[in-house]
Amino acid sequence: MRWTLKPKHDDEQVMALAEILKVDRLIAQLLLQRGITSYEEAKKFFRPQLSDLHDPFLMKDMELAVKRIEHAIQANENILVYGDYDVDGTTAVALLSSYLLTLYPNVATYIPDRYTEGYGISYSGIDFADDNGFTLIIALDCGIKAIEKVAYASKKGIDFIICDHHRPGNIIPDAIAVLDPKREDCNYPYDELCGCGIGFKLIQAINSNREDSFDKLIPYLDLVATAIGADIVPITGENRVLAYFGLEVINSAPRIGFKAIIDSLQKKKLTITDVVFIIAPRINAAGRMKHGQYAVNLLTEENMEQAIIYAADIEEFNTNRKGLDKEITDEALAMILQNKEEDRYTSVVYKDTWHKGVIGIVASRLTETYYRPTLVFTKSGNKLAASARSVRGFDVYNALERCADSIEQFGGHKYAAGLTMVEEQYEIFKSQFEDVVAETIDPNLLTPEIIIDAKLDLDQISPKLFRIIKQFAPFGPGNMTPVFMTENLSDTGYAKGVGEENKHLKLAVTQNGTGPVGAIGFNLGNKLSVVQNGNPFSAVFTLDENQWNGMVSLQLKVKDLR
Repeated sequence: MRWTLKPKHDDEQVMALAEILKVDRLIAQLLLQRGITSYEEAKKFFRPQLSDLHDPFLMKDMELAVKRIEHAIQANENILVYGDYDVDGTTAVALLSSYLLTLYPNVATYIPDRYTEGYGISYSGIDFADDNGFTLIIALDCGIKAIEKVAYASKKGIDFIICDHHRPGNIIPDAIAVLDPKREDCNYPYDELCGCGIGFKLIQAINSNREDSFDKLIPYLDLVATAIGADIVPITGENRVLAYFGLEVINSAPRIGFKAIIDSLQKKKLTITDVVFIIAPRINAAGRMKHGQYAVNLLTEENMEQAIIYAADIEEFNTNRKGLDKEITDEALAMILQNKEEDRYTSVVYKDTWHKGVIGIVASRLTETYYRPTLVFTKSGNKLAASARSVRGFDVYNALERCADSIEQFGGHKYAAGLTMVEEQYEIFKSQFEDVVAETIDPNLLTPEIIIDAKLDLDQISPKLFRIIKQFAPFGPGNMTPVFMTENLSDTGYAKGVGEENKHLKLAVTQNGTGPVGAIGFNLGNKLSVVQNGNPFSAVFTLDENQWNGMVSLQLKVKDLR
């Protein structure tokens, strides 16, 4: 691990903000690191308001989209809400379809089959719309590159509205409206919304156009918060407001489908991390193992008994997914060793029998092991399909663009992408991708980096400090949980390995007579020797609460030791 301490802000600036806000210098420093320099900005950060959301009509084509939907309702047209099979896509479809159904009955949903249709808008989806009399398709979390598909639909008399947040190509599809803040000709003030977030802006616009109360939209925010967490978009600006209030809905009045999942958990209050690691994988498992429509059914269900049945199905999909993902990861790691590819700049692996639904997770697991840009390929029909994952600081989308001559189609973000190609191109691509990454990556990026917010001595840690830091939540990209570093620590002699095969490290630390403070280091069992025999050491950690036997105490959640 590389430890990188963020540069300190100017002392005068820190003091000035600390005085204005009546907080200590450490909190002022953490706020400045998050771009907060004034009382007004701090107020928006600590006390988000729904009134901070932008006017949806600032988004290019929003008026055209609302006008076309209202026309469809007036003319009694059939509307098909179409979305991708991941968490962002299925929550977006659940959000828009259930909202439209409160206005009008002729609305249905469509999620493409991951295995027969693949990612995004498909010809079979358009044929389904044509066969069943749909004249308007609203596509969510996909469609920004579907130029031929939109033209194909148009010939059949079907209009498209596209709500996407992926990077556009050089040509924008010829749809009635294309809502995507990443369009160069769109001046919307915030361009990091996820697909479900853009779906929310669309219902906000329809709602405002009808002069309905904003309160009508609050129950949909649980879906938006889930998509924000799962899609790993920055939790800054508008996303922070949506995530903050969405979590409130999840914890106070979740939809029936979420309740069916949450009720089986022993947790009083869910954080965005719980949403990412508990709710999102279950929703995702439907599209990975069976069909994304199962997730939409769960998220739109209003009968608790039926929701419990759907949730049980999804739980089973998730259990199966875990088994498969471990099995394929083990195979892929063995393949890298067998081919003597441990020292490359990239991991690119392929097996035709691997389950397409889990290759994205496997790519993430391989990245955790070798920490380098990674692609996992499998057979999909008569083509190869792959999921790409990257390391912090390296744009895998740009790297794929430089290999475009061996790829049939691709799309995605800086850190995650998907692609298809013909099998004959695989070896050519593998070699080309290795060359591109070797030429363009800063070698430092191939060592995982821990970014540290500030140095912190044990005597500075207090319940008050932890209370204030908790108010920085929801955490995520752009607003990560503050990470601290403390030097010259020693263990009290309590340190031991815990958990299966002593995988984790439990210890109690002191510093210059302060302490002991409890600490836990997940997956750091192999560092036991670093802290034994009274050796002084440094630790990088976040602050955490430990609940044990009804007692609550502060502890250090250690990320690394040296």
